[in-house]
Amino acid sequence: MLEDGYHDVPAHKIVAIVTSLQIVEQPKRRAEVAGPWELVRQEKLALDAYRALYRKLGAEWLWFSRLAMSDDELASNIHAPQVELYVLEVGGVSEGLLELDFRKDGECELVFFGVSAALIGTGAGRWLMNRAIENAWRHPIRRFWLHTCTLDSPQALPFYIRSGFLPYERRVEVADDPRLSGHAPREAAPSLPIIE
Repeated sequence: MLEDGYHDVPAHKIVAIVTSLQIVEQPKRRAEVAGPWELVRQEKLALDAYRALYRKLGAEWLWFSRLAMSDDELASNIHAPQVELYVLEVGGVSEGLLELDFRKDGECELVFFGVSAALIGTGAGRWLMNRAIENAWRHPIRRFWLHTCTLDSPQALPFYIRSGFLPYERRVEVADDPRLSGHAPREAAPSLPIIE
């Protein structure tokens, strides 16, 4: 249990507040705009291609968990038969990611979701979320859930709530700073200074 007050964090560590959210019945589709985007299912996306897209979408927000995984560990996650991986493409260029994990019976976890900086504010995020909800509820699930954290875009949490997800849990995550281990560029997440 965390005590009230301030807590020292070692210089090589980062801390995030993680909020978990869920939907327990399929919501109505929110209005969306049409765009030049296409959702492409990826059965066995190459690990290098996955990592490149992951960096493209998440470097600014210090996404690092998948970059720290070995090839075998990453493949066991994204190539699992119960995981559906989609790439949002614009003119054949990968600009978004949707990863749905059905490995727990009756549940779907929205593991990773995001669009590139070029698509923020275009309606692509709303369009992609509508596809996420539709694809999740094509399966016999009782809940659709995700987690986001204070290292993600400040728009993420309000977006998920507007999409119908309700917060149900909050945790604190402590991890090695991936900018110091080489798993993220040193210029990533400029709002979180590196302390060496």
